[in-house]
Amino acid sequence: MIDDVTTPKQTASGARAVLASVQDLASRAVVLLAAPNALRDRALHQLEILKNAEVDARLREKPVTVLREVAGRGVRLGVLEQAGFRSVADVLHAPEYQLDRVPGVGPQTVEEVRRAAQMVAVQVQRDVRFRFDPDHRNAAQTQLLAILAAVRAADAAATELRQFVAHIKPLVAEAERAGNWVAMFFSRRSRKDSALEALAKLEAILADGRLQQTVEDGEPGVDPRTYSPEALWHGYVNDAAGVNAVLSTVGGSGTGQDNDAARGFVPEEFWRQISATRLDTSRLTATLRGYQAFGAQYSIHQQRAILGDEMGLGKTIQALAVCAHLAAIGQRRFLVVCPASVQLNWLNETAKHSTLAPHALHGANREVAGRRWLREGGVAVTTFDTLARLPAEVREANVALLVVDEAHFVKNPDTARSQAVAAAIGGAQRVLFLTGTPMENRVEEFRTLVHYLQPAVARNVNPVDAVAGAKTFRRAVAPVYLRRNQEDVLTELPSKIETEAWVQLSPADENAYADAVRSRNLMAMRQAAFLESSSAKLERLKEIMDEAAQDEMKVVVFSYFLGALELCTREIGRAVVGIITGSVPPPRRQQLVDEFSARSGHAVLLSQVEAGGVGINIQAASIVVLVEPQWKPSIEDQAIARAHRMGQIRTVQVYRLLAKDSVDERIVEIQQGKRLLFDHFARRSDAKEVDARAVDTSEHRPAALDDESLSAQQRVLLAERHRLGLD
Repeated sequence: MIDDVTTPKQTASGARAVLASVQDLASRAVVLLAAPNALRDRALHQLEILKNAEVDARLREKPVTVLREVAGRGVRLGVLEQAGFRSVADVLHAPEYQLDRVPGVGPQTVEEVRRAAQMVAVQVQRDVRFRFDPDHRNAAQTQLLAILAAVRAADAAATELRQFVAHIKPLVAEAERAGNWVAMFFSRRSRKDSALEALAKLEAILADGRLQQTVEDGEPGVDPRTYSPEALWHGYVNDAAGVNAVLSTVGGSGTGQDNDAARGFVPEEFWRQISATRLDTSRLTATLRGYQAFGAQYSIHQQRAILGDEMGLGKTIQALAVCAHLAAIGQRRFLVVCPASVQLNWLNETAKHSTLAPHALHGANREVAGRRWLREGGVAVTTFDTLARLPAEVREANVALLVVDEAHFVKNPDTARSQAVAAAIGGAQRVLFLTGTPMENRVEEFRTLVHYLQPAVARNVNPVDAVAGAKTFRRAVAPVYLRRNQEDVLTELPSKIETEAWVQLSPADENAYADAVRSRNLMAMRQAAFLESSSAKLERLKEIMDEAAQDEMKVVVFSYFLGALELCTREIGRAVVGIITGSVPPPRRQQLVDEFSARSGHAVLLSQVEAGGVGINIQAASIVVLVEPQWKPSIEDQAIARAHRMGQIRTVQVYRLLAKDSVDERIVEIQQGKRLLFDHFARRSDAKEVDARAVDTSEHRPAALDDESLSAQQRVLLAERHRLGLD
């Protein structure tokens, strides 16, 4: 702060210097705040260039003779074709005088042909959906990627700078008096003190350095020229969903976010009320697609509702958006109840997509974690079976939002898990049920779920609405139920969405895994989470299958191990068409694929990853499950490519089943080129914090883990033995 012993002129001079520095940063911050909209305008322009190029390419593929049905059979298209106008694009791009010069073509023919060509062009334009193509990269696509990267950087900077600028503006106005010693001399004491206090706050902001750092970091990021093509495409390949989420926020991107289906067929007036709900995403680190933002707004507006989106549409991120919004306005505690198989996913997604702290209220450490959650706030994640066993102080905590994932698990109100959830609902300010099971097919179950949330609405649920069709049903139950399907809202995305489905080893899995590590049996280690019907990965696979069956989707399951596939056959049952193994001859493999494709509705095809990963096409499958990670990512990519290829009509959902605290983590590290046990050596182990007898892997890291002369398999085995304290 300016020293009290300085003269008024010195004080004013120092104040002007502070104000100049602050105003310089503020003006640069204002430029950054304007960048998101300006960059989105640039992205829209670039997108239109790409879409127009795609339209032109399609019109060049259409022979001029297709115009006959539009222009009428009397038009002499054959003469135009002989004159060199062979495609619809040729007709559109040619000046009228060139068409007029063609012998036998009069002004009326020219007018009718051009009108027909324009009508076809409008229809093609309407149908075009832009998709990035990493296999056919060009400068125009790369430029759009660069602009979208700048948009993401601008959005991130704007989130922080908006609060700074809003805070600084009144301080600058008040402190300006301190920069004028004459004005200060003739001011009342209270006005002087107020000006000096504002000046001191501005000095503190400068000294803190965060504003300057945010501005300096943000300025190069919002310039598309700073991104290299290699980095842009690498980023897209690794995070296509994130890039396309930003693309979906660009106006006119053709994402279909504002159609009835994307809004879940809610009535127009109701939609307007929901859309007017303010959504604060400052605590969210992910970009929401339009339909996801609407889902979050719906949940906030309705307070107690069911989000029933088809799987793969991001119900988790929508629920986290609600948590982030409530946190931004001062709420602290959020509780998620889910099956044990998806608890880890919730913890990972919370940390990845928000600034909220995740807390695992499950296992031996649940009471300690529960007390930490009560103190610190954040997103607590527990399981259906654990909920009733939590300490009373945790169960009775004031929860801003209760999220019940896979809510159809509580369809029977007489079960213990349902009663525990009902008790939790009673103490929550807001409740959000998540389920991908289409409720219009299960009216009685739906009525039960609604009764937990809005009993008055449940009494008015009419089975006739469900019989009338999905749209009628959704409009009738709009106050409590929102559902969107992939085909309605994922039109702007590439046709592949990959999900890492992490699971926690069951007690039996852990015992089998520990035995395998002790015996140095790497193959047994890789199969430990998929040995019996209660195994963690099999439980997660069954959940995927149940939802796929409800949506009548076809699934292909890949595993290296024949035993895992045979277990799938026993557990899944009649939906399985057959197993493709290395011993199955190619003709029989194709026969199995044909039977799989021809079966109506839900079907499952099992395959060893190397046998079915090459040479066959399985476009009928829209869900791909990889039971365990492979040593080479290319093997997984080839398997996925059996379904994700030309001719696929639905978005392909890829699920990688991965077991926490197992060899799967090490293989993923190998795939990603990371150091083995990186996370364990970057911090003291969680186990050590809980139990002093646990091995602290942050010390004495074996040099062999980085020895490239050893095979990946050898190093992974050494890493797991070290992690478990066996070496």
